[in-house]
Amino acid sequence: MNVHLTQKISYHLLRVITYAIVISVGYILFDIIRHGLPVISWDFLTGFPRRSGSEGGILPAILGTIYLTLVTIAVALPLGVGCAIYLSEYAEQNRFSELVRLAIITLAGVPSIVYGLFGLGLFVIFCRFGASILAGSLTLACMVLPIIIVASEEALRAVPRGFREASLALGATKWQTIRTNVLPYSISGMITGSILAIGRAAGETAPILLTVAAFFLPKLPGSIFDQVMALPYHLYILATQHPETEKVLPLQYGTALVLLLLVLGMNIGAVIVRIHFRKKYKW
Repeated sequence: MNVHLTQKISYHLLRVITYAIVISVGYILFDIIRHGLPVISWDFLTGFPRRSGSEGGILPAILGTIYLTLVTIAVALPLGVGCAIYLSEYAEQNRFSELVRLAIITLAGVPSIVYGLFGLGLFVIFCRFGASILAGSLTLACMVLPIIIVASEEALRAVPRGFREASLALGATKWQTIRTNVLPYSISGMITGSILAIGRAAGETAPILLTVAAFFLPKLPGSIFDQVMALPYHLYILATQHPETEKVLPLQYGTALVLLLLVLGMNIGAVIVRIHFRKKYKW
């Protein structure tokens, strides 16, 4: 077959696949917005659930999702960046380090329910944290840690070697070189990994199902050792387990739309920070 003809067919095939994906995602978003927007109101966003979630608002679920996401990032981000710095800057590049990287990549593909069972056994039962924000956040942190490590290491490797060599030639220590000549120029790439982690942590159901989430809890948590409602789990129950599924269908769309907007808002905030650092540290 002619090379140019093959190239043309491949181009159009990829174009059709891309358009199909965009149209599918666009239709899903349009459907959620069309059915969910009429449900959104001040009472829905700031009210507490009533009658097993079939009436009232979703404020506890919104705040619970925010609490879980923030604690997850607070735990996972320093650990992930620290591990990436060690693997990229300090560890010897041998077979053992390659095995560690392979293990990290493998962990990124582990199903979320496995992390939920792991968190249940380790944090809820063994560490005796119980079903709590702390147990749920630590479980989510374990789940998103591989994403942050891989993204951060790639960002560190993208910084030119000359930046390190010039700093070391001027008498700076290894850590001073990393802190002043490497991290500032790689932080935008690290934030990209954090954005992916935020989206996954905020939208997961299986890990919090076993470690923290409560379906009907019409109150706000008092500490990190309390259970909370969360938007993904609340949506799951409304869609599959609620006895009045048809009645709560509008609430399902409203909850889904709020979850999308919440994740979008977190991602936009992270993107703004990334753009700021990218403009400040250009190379």
